[in-house]
Amino acid sequence: MKKIIKFLIPVFVFLILIAPVISFAQADVWKGLVPPCSVDQITKQCVWGFNELMTLINTVIHFILFYMAIPIAAVMFVYAGFKMVTSGGSAEARGQAKNIFTNAVLGLVIAAAAWLIIRTILSILGFDGAWIGFTI
Repeated sequence: MKKIIKFLIPVFVFLILIAPVISFAQADVWKGLVPPCSVDQITKQCVWGFNELMTLINTVIHFILFYMAIPIAAVMFVYAGFKMVTSGGSAEARGQAKNIFTNAVLGLVIAAAAWLIIRTILSILGFDGAWIGFTI
């Protein structure tokens, strides 16, 4: 039974975090992950080029960092804080809470470092969109 609960709690938290993203699928606020293609003036066909690919990469990285990593880290901070407050003086429970805090901070640092690396690579490749990482 404990294995099922340990599996269902992260799934439930993930579904709660992803629900607003799904609800914004058709709204003007959420434009989706795939950018619109540019239309070739001669053939009147949709053409995907370098800028559309870079916009796609930028949008996916932005989505993962701001719509997934930060809310998940916030939930982990709340869980670790709750675990620390309810530890009742137990050194083992406090150690687990501190370990969760450390892992959440480490995960955020890794996500931010990955974002900065991708932002730098896109800048080097010549992506001339709005500042990389700050557009939706």
